[in-house]
Amino acid sequence: MSAERPTLPPVRLHTEAELARDALAAPLLARAVRLARWAGPSTRVGAGGELVDAQLPAAAEHLGLTADEDGAAEASEAWRLAVDTGLVEVEDPSVDEEAEPGTRDVTGEEPEDGFGEEPEGTVTAGENLALLTGGSPQDVLAIWLDGLEAAHADATAPFFDDFADLVGEDGSIDFDALDWDPEAEAEFLDGVLGNLYLLTVSDGDVGDAPVPLPALAASMIVPDDMGEPTDDILEQVSEAMMRLDDQFRVLEPIGIVEYQPVDEALLAEEGENATPPADDEDVTRYGMVKLTPLGLYGIRARMLDAGVDAPAIGDLADKGADVLLGGIAYYPEEAARSEVGLWLARRGVGGAAGELLDAARGEDPQAPLRRLHCQQALALVGAEAEPAVRAVLDDAELGGLARVWLAELGAADVPAPPESMIFWLAVDTIAAQLEADGDLDELQGLVEGLSGQHSGFFDEVWRVNHPATADVLEAMGRLHGDKKLAKDARKAAFKARSRSGSDS
Repeated sequence: MSAERPTLPPVRLHTEAELARDALAAPLLARAVRLARWAGPSTRVGAGGELVDAQLPAAAEHLGLTADEDGAAEASEAWRLAVDTGLVEVEDPSVDEEAEPGTRDVTGEEPEDGFGEEPEGTVTAGENLALLTGGSPQDVLAIWLDGLEAAHADATAPFFDDFADLVGEDGSIDFDALDWDPEAEAEFLDGVLGNLYLLTVSDGDVGDAPVPLPALAASMIVPDDMGEPTDDILEQVSEAMMRLDDQFRVLEPIGIVEYQPVDEALLAEEGENATPPADDEDVTRYGMVKLTPLGLYGIRARMLDAGVDAPAIGDLADKGADVLLGGIAYYPEEAARSEVGLWLARRGVGGAAGELLDAARGEDPQAPLRRLHCQQALALVGAEAEPAVRAVLDDAELGGLARVWLAELGAADVPAPPESMIFWLAVDTIAAQLEADGDLDELQGLVEGLSGQHSGFFDEVWRVNHPATADVLEAMGRLHGDKKLAKDARKAAFKARSRSGSDS
């Protein structure tokens, strides 16, 4: 039942139905779908599945794009996504086959020499095209995630002026000439997206606050312990900003971010690279980005695939009470409350209190935190939990918790706790807050409040048979505002250690 601290705070995702609607509305996927439905046996594609140049104007026109290079490029990008996501299937041509002399292409024109210039593939509708309209939200999201993978690859691809210069005599590509490390590029972008994800989920209100591009770039470049950045570091941040500007322009159409690009006028003022803004400058001119709800879902999916612990509220709704209390051990209070609410909604309150109380037992380091969350979860169960709570009044680990809960409920006939239980509960309560790394001011108030309720507190508490007694007393010695009582706490901690050693 022990818990590990999650790498990231839990995220509250939109429902799969809402996310699927967002995915279908993403401009790039929507265009890919339109081209997939437009394509047919007469659609001309190259051996690699790409639309041939002569086909691009018709594709751009179908999408309502401009009849220029930009329109052709956007149509080509949408077609590549249709291929990458299985919305269309392209059958590679046989190397033995030749076009019949005089064969007309879809433009109605005959090739000048009577033969096709190169073998062309045959296009048919892919299985995934039907899934986008007839499948489940999970089907739609799975297809969209394939599209995100393709867009991510495009965003980290190198830029070059003349591809022919990179092709050797044997047809191989000289990647060294590109000065491009695909793994490093992907790692950099994933790091930026991970930082953006963390900023978003830590904010609480998803998507409310866009992040300045210079801050994101600096989060990857500037060392944490650096004071004033050096000129070299600032130059690296500037280069990273411009790199990210290109990448977010590529990623925005797949729907993961809302992006305000770097101001073109700013680039004209400062040359190719925009220097990071000074404090008094309008930071929005340097680019602003925020993850969409769909982006949160997509980046989390990528992180999970990479083995990152990225919890989401609702993950524990179908798990046992032991997994629930262990899983929410380090959640923020509101997130923990939401997770418990979903767990209760799935399970129902009948029997829930008994399960929660059983899961709260233990002597491991996280047990006090489980008991704290158990008490909070029982508040959501309500009066139906009273019989199960009364059943543990005499339990050494749960009796104090039970009395506090019944008193908060306003129940009658709550038996007074023995003094030993009072001290045990005090130790357990502080141990839970220490394990949770709670607010120091609140913790100090708790320490001083508990010790002040009983005269001679430190003369008695060191005898408490709780695994965390000595650690709690040492913390009280550090936190207590009264110097004499702090010294008493440290003495009591020494006695508790000595007692624990003699008992072992």
